[in-house]
Amino acid sequence: MSASSIAIRPELQRYADLDHRLLVAVKGIRILSSVSWPASLEDRMIAAYARGQYSLPEVQYQAPDFSAERAELAAIEREAGYDDPLGEYLCRTAESWRIAAEMLEAVGTKGVTAPSIVLYGRPGDVIPGSDRSNIDAARYFVELSDELGSDLLADGIDVTITAEDLRTDLSQTLNAFFGEEVISVEVDPELTAKAAAGATRIRLRGGATRFSEYDRHQLLAHEALVHSLTALNGRAQPLLASLGRTSPRVTATQEGLAVFAELMSGAIDISRLKRISLRILAIDMALNGADFVEVYQFFSHCGQSPADSFHSAQRVFRGVPLTGGAAFAKDNVYLSGLLNVHTFFRWALKQRRMDMLRDLFAGKLALHDVISLQPHFQSGAIVPPRWLPPWMQHVHGLAGKLAFSLFVNRIHMGKVQAETLSLSL
Repeated sequence: MSASSIAIRPELQRYADLDHRLLVAVKGIRILSSVSWPASLEDRMIAAYARGQYSLPEVQYQAPDFSAERAELAAIEREAGYDDPLGEYLCRTAESWRIAAEMLEAVGTKGVTAPSIVLYGRPGDVIPGSDRSNIDAARYFVELSDELGSDLLADGIDVTITAEDLRTDLSQTLNAFFGEEVISVEVDPELTAKAAAGATRIRLRGGATRFSEYDRHQLLAHEALVHSLTALNGRAQPLLASLGRTSPRVTATQEGLAVFAELMSGAIDISRLKRISLRILAIDMALNGADFVEVYQFFSHCGQSPADSFHSAQRVFRGVPLTGGAAFAKDNVYLSGLLNVHTFFRWALKQRRMDMLRDLFAGKLALHDVISLQPHFQSGAIVPPRWLPPWMQHVHGLAGKLAFSLFVNRIHMGKVQAETLSLSL
């Protein structure tokens, strides 16, 4: 039986109606496109920066008016209530969209910073279950990458795949996995990021961009088999169609799950972890007063090319003034999200709740939702995911990796080092 043919129980219909109102209200709220920069500006500035000619880019934004949308979202929050997990989900989701609307109305000013931190966190936030902060984790991975870097350079990663060749290759792979023409792959010369994924379309950055085999594996694992996959599963939900769209409040889980997928499928390397970590350090720099040029030079000094340094700095300053003291905090979620998702997977294994791990792919969910909505997963009101990534389809292999991780974390590294030294004497 298809999800669309499943009848919604009468007592749940009001939540379905509120969910529909939510989707209508947020239809025009597009966060990344509202704060993105034109590719023509980037190309011109990158060429100048590569010659050492530094000046602050001039970026113009069009601030929207979302007053009607914010009023509707506030009404949905009031009507949904917290009496049922479905109401709680709708309240939290509507609230996050309302904060995002306020953020975009301040585009081009420092007023973007505070709501972006509410939505995506701050580099100094403590990682749940730890006494370390996100910035501590970022520094650790940067230092580890630098220590290993001289050995890793010998790997000789070739960046030779054109965007058109990658488009053809990914299209064939995705057609085999999802079915013909479920997801289209396009080359977009105006795209700032290397890739962006929706439910039925993946865009690749065009122009002179070249991709490596690591890029291919990473895009497949991260963009296609998490972001697009969860969107497609969410669109098939009979009760909560909003599970097909990433709300601001689930960004950390979705990006963390996508990076975790890279880890589980062998599509990540230490350099990728370094790039993610450097962005967190750069957000902290910008919040503490560094301007765009200083952040660009930070990335450059860390070994990134002029183009990559510019794109990395641009991510930090999307939607905010470039003179320092402001930042767009979204890139804060990648590392903290990865650590939280990894912890959740280990917890679910320990509790023998592999069903919850599968439920995580039923749509655009936060980790909290997977737990709180269990009664509705169990009743069938929220349907299981149609698609799972290949690494999730082999439960024993996944359990083996997580079980090893769970045990190794109990080993005290200081004792290992001392005992190793004593054996070598």
